[in-house]
Amino acid sequence: MLKFTDFDYQRPDMAAFEERFHTLLAEFAQADSLSAQADCLEQLNTMRSSFMSMQNICHIRHTINTIDKFYEQENDFFDQHLPRYEALNNALYERLLASPFRHELQLRFGRQLFTIAELSQRTFKPVILGDMQQENALSSAYTKLKARAAIEFEGEVLNLSSIMRYDFVADRSKRKAAAEARWNFYAQQKPEMESIFDHLVKTRHRIATRLGFRNFVELGYARMLRSDYNADMVANFREQIRQHIVPIASALYERQRQRLQLDTLYYYDEEVRFRSGNPKPKGDFQWIVNQANKMYAELSPETHEFFNFMRDRDLLDLETRPGKATGGYCTYIDNYRTPFIFSNFNGTSGDIEVLTHEAGHAFQVYESRQIGLREYNWPTYEACEIHSMSMEFFTWPWMPLFFEEETDKFRFHHLSNAICFLPYGVSVDEFQHVVYENPDMTPAERNQAWRDIERKYLPHRNYENNKLLENGSYWLKQNHIFMSPFYYIDYTLAQICAFQFWKRSLEEREEAWNDYVRLCQAGGSRSFLELVRLANLRSPFEPDCVVSAIQPIRQWLDTLDDSIF
Repeated sequence: MLKFTDFDYQRPDMAAFEERFHTLLAEFAQADSLSAQADCLEQLNTMRSSFMSMQNICHIRHTINTIDKFYEQENDFFDQHLPRYEALNNALYERLLASPFRHELQLRFGRQLFTIAELSQRTFKPVILGDMQQENALSSAYTKLKARAAIEFEGEVLNLSSIMRYDFVADRSKRKAAAEARWNFYAQQKPEMESIFDHLVKTRHRIATRLGFRNFVELGYARMLRSDYNADMVANFREQIRQHIVPIASALYERQRQRLQLDTLYYYDEEVRFRSGNPKPKGDFQWIVNQANKMYAELSPETHEFFNFMRDRDLLDLETRPGKATGGYCTYIDNYRTPFIFSNFNGTSGDIEVLTHEAGHAFQVYESRQIGLREYNWPTYEACEIHSMSMEFFTWPWMPLFFEEETDKFRFHHLSNAICFLPYGVSVDEFQHVVYENPDMTPAERNQAWRDIERKYLPHRNYENNKLLENGSYWLKQNHIFMSPFYYIDYTLAQICAFQFWKRSLEEREEAWNDYVRLCQAGGSRSFLELVRLANLRSPFEPDCVVSAIQPIRQWLDTLDDSIF
């Protein structure tokens, strides 16, 4: 049995790869039968899978240890050559759309492949190759800047992940001091971060206009492969959040202020939900993995097989370490047909939430890996997040394994956090729309735009005269804004879908679970709204969907006397 450390990595020979790819493209174009074209497509799919397997192995090993010089150089190689790979992919899509056997290929491989091809055709031309390389390099520069944070606090040198544990301590003065230390790092890096982002915005706008788009908003949606909704529908969804969720979130923050017996809830108080302390898992990293093993063994036969597969092959890297990149993610290595989960445990309830969240992603790609086509490994991102957020809720019956007597406190915390995230999630999305609709904004104007949006969706937030944050720099911490533009509304759309699974899991658990597994097994073979229908969920864009999804959540929260926690 191969473990992740045994996975072979070899830098692709780009010249040989391109030569073979072009040969197969020519054979595809000249093929005089459906079977011949299908065979070429499968060979091209194998080539792409191998290339991206090397990229993903490199990415994992680079983020596990960003100071490893070898994988830093390999990561730089992919920053330079991924745009060339995308150019080849684009050429494949061009041939695919022009095929005389298009109808038959669509019947064999599915309509979604052609939808992806059509959208992807709009997002690349050779003229933007250099700009794409620049975009990748700028995103990597931001990652490296954050990963190398060394913050001196309480006699330790902490990174941006490890210092977060102080967000949850009961000692308010220590909490404030840690927050100020963290934000002082951002204050020091602010000029460089703003410069990186300014160059990113201008580079992305230039790419968009060279491709014939009015601005990067349109290109961003095409890159995200959004085929069945648009920016106007998203704007309407954000307004539904403002109308129906912001008042509930504000009321939850007020309940929190009362529980904590504070005159004012400041920004560094927000993560401390209870005077007795936030719920915490009752054991260390290895204990959590052992409890998760029991949970997934009991949840279903599918999850039992899946988690054994992940654990036995060391496909979980969960502990924070010096030099390790911040955040968490799940990726997939085609050559080995394996997901990989990356996280930074910090001893908080977030460890369990991140584990179940990323396990939802991993379970989906594990269940759909038999499809084989690279385009169908994952669906579009908002559909991906249904898998992850819903897994958080399907595992609720096993939370006593991790939290014991604090289980009800955790569940209240989990649900209220999910609600309170929604206004922040749409804030990030609206900010990106404003920025890319106005690419000539100065850094100061962007910061002011962020602060105005915060006041709209997060009216409770009080920065206690922290000048950096009062002047609108909170967004500098958000990886997605730099690295994955327009990937954030996806979390909010998926959360509304996951709320529906939460309700159904309480009322019709077996049927809800079967719908969830069917959704996972479909992978990326359908569009977002088609997958929503496949799972027997309502579209979050429906006029009353937000209200209907939030109502049972609100009622459940109101049944608990949170003052006792």
